[in-house]
Amino acid sequence: MLTDIEIAQQSDIRPIKEIAAKLDISEDELEYYGKYKAKLSEDLIRRTAENKNGKLILVTAINPTPAGEGKTTTSVGLGDALSKIGKKTVIALREPSLGPVFGVKGGAAGGGYAQVIPMEDINLHFTGDMHAITSANNLCCAMLDNHIQQGNALDIDVKRILIKRCLDMNDRELRNIIAGLGGRMNGVPREDGFIITVASEVMAILCLSSDIDDLKTRLGNILIAYTRGGDPVYARDIKAQGAMAALLKDAVKPNLVQTLEGTPALMHGGPFANIAHGCNSVRATKLALKLADYCVTEAGFGSDLGAEKFFDIKCRKAGLKPSAVVIVATVRALKYNGGAARAELSNENLDALKKGIVNLGVHISNMQKFGIPTVVAINRFGTDTDAELGYIEEYCTSMGADFAMSEVFANGGSGGVALAEKVVAATEKASDFRFIYPDDMSTKDKILAVAKNIYGADGVVYTTQALKALADIEKLNVSDLPICVAKTQYSLSDDPALLGKPENFSITVRDVRLSNGAGFIVVYTGDIMTMPGLPKVPAAEKIDVDSTGRITGLF
Repeated sequence: MLTDIEIAQQSDIRPIKEIAAKLDISEDELEYYGKYKAKLSEDLIRRTAENKNGKLILVTAINPTPAGEGKTTTSVGLGDALSKIGKKTVIALREPSLGPVFGVKGGAAGGGYAQVIPMEDINLHFTGDMHAITSANNLCCAMLDNHIQQGNALDIDVKRILIKRCLDMNDRELRNIIAGLGGRMNGVPREDGFIITVASEVMAILCLSSDIDDLKTRLGNILIAYTRGGDPVYARDIKAQGAMAALLKDAVKPNLVQTLEGTPALMHGGPFANIAHGCNSVRATKLALKLADYCVTEAGFGSDLGAEKFFDIKCRKAGLKPSAVVIVATVRALKYNGGAARAELSNENLDALKKGIVNLGVHISNMQKFGIPTVVAINRFGTDTDAELGYIEEYCTSMGADFAMSEVFANGGSGGVALAEKVVAATEKASDFRFIYPDDMSTKDKILAVAKNIYGADGVVYTTQALKALADIEKLNVSDLPICVAKTQYSLSDDPALLGKPENFSITVRDVRLSNGAGFIVVYTGDIMTMPGLPKVPAAEKIDVDSTGRITGLF
């Protein structure tokens, strides 16, 4: 059996100009990054601005488990299947972060015969967007520390600096550090730390900006510190936004690549859904809608994280209205949610399936609360039995959700034709899209609305630190902003050990931060961290490159 990277390396990849031609994009509107990938120009975005919008399809999933769900694989396969049945389709995905690639989760280019290529480039440096975001963020940090070193004219309180440096790598050693040691010429000693690049506000800003001017304004609006008198200090106060925007002038342009079957794919931005808003860029999604009749996009992790933020943050701010949503589920993952041991997931176990399927039920119910037609994609494995698959089908019917089998991992687009047909039918149904909370609701009430309506919590508990942070934010008159909850992806609760459908629990908010440039308030729950660590045996140990430059072990 071929690995993902072997399948990708043996594929018949086409020059990117041929893929662009499918969307009526001229060579003059491409900015080449080699032969097989390109950035899309501002001229193209302006030229297509008046085009009619296609239909937006969101792919989400149940809560992730070690058994795997295949959300990105399903997104890619669905795009190929839509193309196969004659629909003009573009896939809009996030870029992978190097942290998961070298850690444990892997990349974000799909798998099997439903992949985006060139997968090695995509999963490693790609077009340099991650590096540009890292540099822009760290430039702001350097300018802030330099301002303090050079006399601190703004009277910044070194104990109330909010922005942290970032690195696109899992490195727990850098979570909390002391900076500025070594004497007077080496800076002012203070506590500092790193977050992973994809969790940075600069990443969120890149993904939510409408153009370069909007990007620059948002960068200037980043709340970076407070003065000793308690006044807010923004990036514009240290004149950082212009140089930051200069570093991001190319990164703000969407990237064009292709699937194994030649379906165009826009990959742009890469925020995590457990610690950020978890969606690809607004620019890429909007452009995809102008270029094709159907746009398939995804949001990270389960519907409780990525999909909720996709709707309540991205769609709210960008004026997007999805036509259908796909929830990816597997027999194996549902049995795991029902208590089956990981080593036993290949064995038929209807009892565990019946206990764990309530997790799927919550996600179906969640999507119905947003008023969008829903299709469940049952990502089929070879070990699934007819009895198990039949039970999921009966359950979906009882929940009022349509469903289809998906075998895109093994068969590419042809394995997703049934799913594509169901999704097309769903997009023709009436949609009553709505948000979980209104803009004018208080921040606390917004948190409670998500906790109760999406997670199923009884209530919300706040630490002293969280209450103090909320009080500081309320003084800035930003209560109309949406919330971005940072929470474990493994459970509907904030405890990763509570699988299935947890009951009788509260969500604990330990801290709250204002992402003023991005335009949302980040709510940190449980033990969630913004800088992951590597596992005992990181994926990096298996990755290598030979004398010809051929990469192995990436997947």
